[in-house]
Amino acid sequence: MLIDLRDVYKIYNEGQESEVRALDGVSLQIDRGEFVAIIGASGSGKSTLMNILGCLDIPTYGDYSLDGTDVTELSDKQLARIRNREIGFVFQGYNLISALNAYENVELPLIYQGIGIMKREDMVMEALERVKMADRSGHKPSEMSGGQQQRVAIARAIAAKPPIIMADEPTGALDSRTGRHVLEILHGLHEQEGTTVILITHDNSIAATAHRIVRISDGKIVADSKDGTSVMTEPAPGKAAGQ
Repeated sequence: MLIDLRDVYKIYNEGQESEVRALDGVSLQIDRGEFVAIIGASGSGKSTLMNILGCLDIPTYGDYSLDGTDVTELSDKQLARIRNREIGFVFQGYNLISALNAYENVELPLIYQGIGIMKREDMVMEALERVKMADRSGHKPSEMSGGQQQRVAIARAIAAKPPIIMADEPTGALDSRTGRHVLEILHGLHEQEGTTVILITHDNSIAATAHRIVRISDGKIVADSKDGTSVMTEPAPGKAAGQ
């Protein structure tokens, strides 16, 4: 099992009148090679869940094992190392560096990983070619459309060939046609490379393209269906946080 999340809580202002349970006893298991959509309305907890799955944050309570490693007790430096090795991120806002061109944006994480210049060049160009942006490698974000910027962001995420891609509303800022192209790239990675894809969305039509749909509401997983078949309904109340 690649991802094993057990009875996870993320609580802000715990014990105070303003307490918020962004995640409220979530358990989720994802096998290597799955294409999973996590869907929920704004404020449902889906982005908090992605942050924990992506080792960008840690639970208040609960257990999280990523590829056999218990990540809940790791230092920030250790979490960063796991992110660099295991996960490629794609965000709605692209998060490209405006002063760098497409090639340099894709190359930057590889530099941080200590990869040599010759190998980096091959990895960057292979990733840009994969998303059909090699001919725009010298262009800066301001010289590209939103769809082109998102393709560069995907190239950056896949250049080191991480086993997991986490995409948070990757089509949210795009028109429907460009959004379909982005989803086609993600599905191609899944089908041709066996990449595990976790897609965060609020859109039912986008979620429907995944092989498995996990629905979250008020910090709880309320449904989990695979290929149209429901495999889980809302769980019975579990133990209280901290017990």
